[in-house]
Amino acid sequence: MKHGVITDGISRDLEYAFKVMNETGMEYAELQFFWDKEIGDHTDEEYKKVEDLLFQYNINLSCLSRHIFGGIPVKSTKVGDPVYQKHFDSLKRNIKIAKDLDCPIVRIMSGRKEMIIFGGYGAEKWVVSSGAWDSFIELMKPVAKLAEDEDIIIAVETGNNAMITSGWLGKKMIDDLGTDYMKIIWDIPNTMYCTEIPYPDAYEEIKDYIGHIHLKDCVANISRATVNFCPLGMGDVAPYLEPIAKALKRDNYQGVVSLESVYHPLNGTYEDGYRECLPKFKELFE
Repeated sequence: MKHGVITDGISRDLEYAFKVMNETGMEYAELQFFWDKEIGDHTDEEYKKVEDLLFQYNINLSCLSRHIFGGIPVKSTKVGDPVYQKHFDSLKRNIKIAKDLDCPIVRIMSGRKEMIIFGGYGAEKWVVSSGAWDSFIELMKPVAKLAEDEDIIIAVETGNNAMITSGWLGKKMIDDLGTDYMKIIWDIPNTMYCTEIPYPDAYEEIKDYIGHIHLKDCVANISRATVNFCPLGMGDVAPYLEPIAKALKRDNYQGVVSLESVYHPLNGTYEDGYRECLPKFKELFE
């Protein structure tokens, strides 16, 4: 099983994060924020330093994870609008960086969430955000074409505040686009916040669409709009961890399982949280 970590969950000092990865036996780095910038905002000289550090510490890259298309309103945004073009240009820039650094996946987000997208028997008039899905697919068509033209995988994360909140919606998006160049970044607790059951329900539906996995644990209270992160195996995701790990091994999953180190203990650091979660992570995925 290929396993890694989002490096800013250890430290935004990239070299230090790589040292900790070496110490703890993690091979695949996912880059999001480092040196106080988001991936895509660094200079050519800084990317050359990244390349040198990857070689020095024998680290492979799994994904470049900028928040591209995050938060844009899908119903009022059109292809070519300034806000769309800004994100699209950012995607092209990150694809170039990914190729230069030999990284196979670039992440995007999926716009701002419209709560109810589909429905009928009267719901289509009163509660459905009519046209939101079709508008979203139109925004994604140039993305799918760019992925094909550049021969790279663009992966959409299942997000809490995004159009793609579940694995099922991610699968529907890919099917509607008719593309083999887009995949799902399956963030399991994020999908649970929209009440999707990770295993066996979601997994069996989307297993052929998963390009990358984010793993963390939390305790959610949806009615109170509250999430508290916790050590891996001690929250809502706990009952599903072992079945999912076994299924991934059984089905010869070829992507990376990336520990999203967003938990920290009281008065502790994110590195402390990373180290606390690591034994359970390795028990499951090594």
